[in-house]
Amino acid sequence: MNRNAFNNIIGLTLILGLFLACGNKPKNTKAEEDYQRAARYFTADESFSPILNEALDVFMYRSPLDTLEAEYTNEQDAIKKLMNLETWLAFTSRDFTEKERQNLKDRKYLPRTIVIAYDGLAIIVNNANRDTCITVRDFKRILKGEAVRWADIYPQSKLGTIDVCFDNPLSSTVRWCVDSLLGGQEIKAPNIGAVKNSAAVIDYVEKHDNALGIIGSNWLNDSRDTTNVTFKKNITVMKVSRMDTATASNSWQPYQYYLYNGNYPLIRTIYALLNEPRTGLPSNFAHFCRLPKGQLIIQKSGLLPIQAATNVREIYVNYSKE
Repeated sequence: MNRNAFNNIIGLTLILGLFLACGNKPKNTKAEEDYQRAARYFTADESFSPILNEALDVFMYRSPLDTLEAEYTNEQDAIKKLMNLETWLAFTSRDFTEKERQNLKDRKYLPRTIVIAYDGLAIIVNNANRDTCITVRDFKRILKGEAVRWADIYPQSKLGTIDVCFDNPLSSTVRWCVDSLLGGQEIKAPNIGAVKNSAAVIDYVEKHDNALGIIGSNWLNDSRDTTNVTFKKNITVMKVSRMDTATASNSWQPYQYYLYNGNYPLIRTIYALLNEPRTGLPSNFAHFCRLPKGQLIIQKSGLLPIQAATNVREIYVNYSKE
């Protein structure tokens, strides 16, 4: 073989190698990196962390080679991260607004909403508080600053100022109260504040006789009770009534059955807001929460699943002595 023929073969080989290498190179690497960065975790309002942690543990056990992490924050920041394409999935207590949905569509995305469960907004007080029933009307008066002292609602109470404690100023709990109870009116009463998270609300109420806390009901269940009919012993969960006067017979706690039959008045919806451009881990986890296995996890947690079968049985207890 002469030198010219040899050089021609080497040249063609190098060109073919470069061509094949270019063909194997991932297309649009920056877009792929951005997708993978946002797909590694989901974000959620912190008040939903107990139930989402349980669901995520089961989901990841079924996918041991994959990694999906949870980032718990307040609801506003969770949705902000979703809108900024920092994540593809957010769990919240509200749906996309029309403006948010249109914004994503204008950027060639397809926002979807999956309803996964209902939970109750729980009102908790210190165990020293003898007043354990409250009306929705009086709860609104507290949030508006119209009732500032316990005696404003319960004339015999000697507990002083109602020390109201939310989980976070930007949480789903605060937003739900503003939107659903106050008609958009901001909470400005000086005796109403917020700590850092739901666990801190429980701790604060436990240590202050005059405190009133507002948290998601999935923080209440006593893990030692597999029937989900026992709330935490260190605080008292108030019964809430739609009537003008709250009594033991017309007031209800956020038990699963009272969410189911509508007796409990402070019920909110848990949404999975999804914007993933392909079917990856975030989409799979969102749908898992709606599938039978995920719904069973929600049901066992004490919340009300959106579609799992619920059996209701009436039980009559005879306390008469023989």
